[in-house]
Amino acid sequence: MRFQDLLAYQKSFDLAMKIFQITKRFPKEEMYSLTDQIRRSSRSVTVTIAESYRKRVFPKHFHSKLTDADAENSETIVWLEFALKCSYIDEIEFEELNSNCIEIGKLINYMILNPKKFGVKDK
Repeated sequence: MRFQDLLAYQKSFDLAMKIFQITKRFPKEEMYSLTDQIRRSSRSVTVTIAESYRKRVFPKHFHSKLTDADAENSETIVWLEFALKCSYIDEIEFEELNSNCIEIGKLINYMILNPKKFGVKDK
């Protein structure tokens, strides 16, 4: 299995691309703050899931990287809340994106709780 085959990877990649498209319409003055931050955190979820899978031969590293991915996912939710309160996205967009983040968080948590299903061996 490749890390690209992981459902958590696929869903987080799709979310990062949705966020990229949506943030194109954010105001220019947000380019180096909210726009940059939300793009960075959403992409980091995907990247860190890939890293965790590559580190699965080291159980503690696998777990650590996945908790990092979960933290980045939570950060993305906070940036989405700011985008909503600043009226850069509407309630419907927020609910869809937030729902995606919650689903991704559940998938990451599943990986954390079931490492053997992802090739992690007991040491």
